[in-house]
Amino acid sequence: MDAPPPTFDPAIYDAPLRRQFDAFLDDHRQILLDCLDGLTEEQARRRLVPSRTTLLSLLKHATFVERVWFDEAVTRRPRTEIGIPESQDESFDLDDDDTVASVTAAFRAACDDSRQAIAGLGLDDVLPGNRRGPLPLRWVMLHMLRELAQHCGHAEILREQVLAADA
Repeated sequence: MDAPPPTFDPAIYDAPLRRQFDAFLDDHRQILLDCLDGLTEEQARRRLVPSRTTLLSLLKHATFVERVWFDEAVTRRPRTEIGIPESQDESFDLDDDDTVASVTAAFRAACDDSRQAIAGLGLDDVLPGNRRGPLPLRWVMLHMLRELAQHCGHAEILREQVLAADA
């Protein structure tokens, strides 16, 4: 039986809201990473749905999302400077040199950068650089949790299909 996620630690139950948000984001980041554990490059790239959504492309997209919400929105740096595509659709595109190891490393780096970018901010601090306009960190963190939860669900289903097809 798998160990419960860190958010099930009783210390988190009554922790300050910001600590809870950080813990839940990190849980979902890890769940998404875990969906690639033990898979071959072919399995990680396998297309099982009409869209470009694969296990590897989901993680590449999640890297893009981290950069949009915790770099662009915080710093106002343009996407070209950050090194991410202009559109979210393009963020699912896999290059020939994308591997489980390289995409995983990029995601981990983006998550580390995200944590650093908002470390000194409070939930009510406003992030000025989103294309929708200024948004409070609280909203951004909730949106990221929704994004990651949705993609974790996709990844868990895709992983189940990949493993079942290869059983």
